[in-house]
Amino acid sequence: MFDDLTTEENLLSGAHTRRGVAEIRADLAAVYEYFPGLAERRTLKAGYLSGGEQQMLAIGRALMARPKLMLLDEPSLGLAPLLVEEIFQIIQRLNRQEKLTVLLVEQNAAMALTIAEHGYIMENGRIVLDGPVEALRENPDVKEFYLGLTEVGARKSYRDVKHYKRRKRWLS
Repeated sequence: MFDDLTTEENLLSGAHTRRGVAEIRADLAAVYEYFPGLAERRTLKAGYLSGGEQQMLAIGRALMARPKLMLLDEPSLGLAPLLVEEIFQIIQRLNRQEKLTVLLVEQNAAMALTIAEHGYIMENGRIVLDGPVEALRENPDVKEFYLGLTEVGARKSYRDVKHYKRRKRWLS
């Protein structure tokens, strides 16, 4: 994000490699439809946007390039829970409606598993488990270590979870 540019100038910078003013304007309108808060702040310098608005601006600017694949690294980082839900709903809409492939890197496993189709779990830079999210959500290790659930579905306290000894069946 360019702090000294307005919200709209930032969005238009995402389309700098494209031609066709009419198409760019149509895409700008589509971004404002996905992120109505950005439309209200189109003339505000981007440095004055909130963290959530900056995240929306970053996604919007990327969309202006008409990507086939978008990599999002921790889109929930530092955001309020309600805003995290909104961002994830928009990511899901982009995937389903625009047929945009999204590679999502996210520590909020519970939220990521609600919108993903396939997941990879990494530890220390290695993929230790992958599969369809339905299978990952039902995996007892994923439930315990990443979702904080016990076998019977009750949440554990942080004190209990932080001292676990991983079974690490998947690394054998």
